[in-house]
Formats: sequence, structure tokens, C-alpha cells
Amino acid sequence: MTILSIDTSNYALGVALIEDNQVLGEYITNLKKNHSVRIMPAIHTLMKDCERAPSDLTKVVVAKGPGSYTGVRIGVTIAKTLAWSLKIPLVGVSSLEILASGIGRYFDGYISPLFDARRGQVYTGLFRYQSGVLESIKEDRLVMINDWASTLKELDKPVLFVGNDLPLHQAVLEDTLSSQAVFAAITEHNPRPSELALLGSVKQAEDIHSFVPNYIRLAEAETKWLEANGKILKG
Repeated sequence: MTILSIDTSNYALGVALIEDNQVLGEYITNLKKNHSVRIMPAIHTLMKDCERAPSDLTKVVVAKGPGSYTGVRIGVTIAKTLAWSLKIPLVGVSSLEILASGIGRYFDGYISPLFDARRGQVYTGLFRYQSGVLESIKEDRLVMINDWASTLKELDKPVLFVGNDLPLHQAVLEDTLSSQAVFAAITEHNPRPSELALLGSVKQAEDIHSFVPNYIRLAEAETKWLEANGKILKG
């Protein structure tokens, strides 16, 4: 089984190829720019360097959000197009789950990956490894960082926080959780596309035509349109 994974959901752009649980190669940059321009050349270069052709692929796995609205849409669109044209399965994986999987395998406690969502909010969830398997303890959500810290304070284990946006919220977490909060090192904040591929390798395929990203909240433009037309209340 040869799996291509694609992640453009946040700052990091990543693609990877795995084959029979072996990582053939991966490409990662941490630049929040031009994902739409750089992603296809990245895939082409990786495939060429690994001496694999599109016809060799047996599954496409994509980070389906939450994260940047535009970034998530780019990755999902490319993944759906590839899966449809090659007639191979498509799998979507939570962008937060990828980040948790890459760092928490040997941590005795909970893992809380997070992405900044502005105005004191974060996209986050809660995970924990049990018998070598990553389990979701609290589903992906959009929440105020103060409220999230208060919720985590009730837990009986330390919490490992990870994500490139962590410095924006670290002070709040430290004030509320004190020594219960553990912070990942700077080298651990980028999600690994090879982890994405491995997670997707054991997940069930999704219907390509009905598959949609998990934005969690509406895009800003859509929200403004609904507000202007009296569909939702400001808040």
C-alpha cells in the first residue's frame, strides 16, 4: 500500500509518502504563504525523488481541519481531485489529531494541540495514548483559552500543549494550570505529514463527493454575509 498524505491546513505545508508502514519521504515547510502555489510542486518533487508514479498510489490522506479556512480548502480540494482521478480511497484526518499523534506517544498524560483562532479563542481538543493507541478524550472544538484552561484543571494528569501558536496563549495556561501544564519544545510544533499518512492508513475511506472540510466555524466572509442579511446575531 502506497499512501500520499497532504497537509496545508495551517502554517506548515507537508506532504509524505509511506509504503507498507515505511516512510519513503516527506516534505515540510513552516511558511504561511503560497500554499496553493507550492503544494503541487512539492507533491511532484516528492513523488519523483521517491521514484513513484501516481499510478502507484493506493490511498490519499488529507488534513481536513480545523485551521486556516483557505489552507484547509486547498488541501482537501487537491486530495479529492487526486483520489477521484486515480480512483483510489480518500481519508480525512483531524489536523489536531495529527499534531497530537506526533508528540504524545510516550507522554504519560493528556495532549492538547492547539491553533490560534483570534480574539482569545483556540481550535483544540484533548487526546491520550492508551495501550499505544491515540484516543480522543474531548472532540475538536472552538473555545476561549481561559475556559479551556479551567476545564483542563479538573483533570488528574499533566497536559502537554503543542502547536506553533502556543506562545500566544502560554501565559494563560501557565497562570491557570501551573505545573500541570507541560509545553512542547520548539522543534515539536510542526505536524508531521508521515504521521498523517500513518493515521489515515487504518481509517475507513470516505465518500469523495460528500467529503467536506471540518472548519468548525464559518469563514469570516460567510459570517459577515449572514450578519448583513440578518441570519445570525453578532456576538
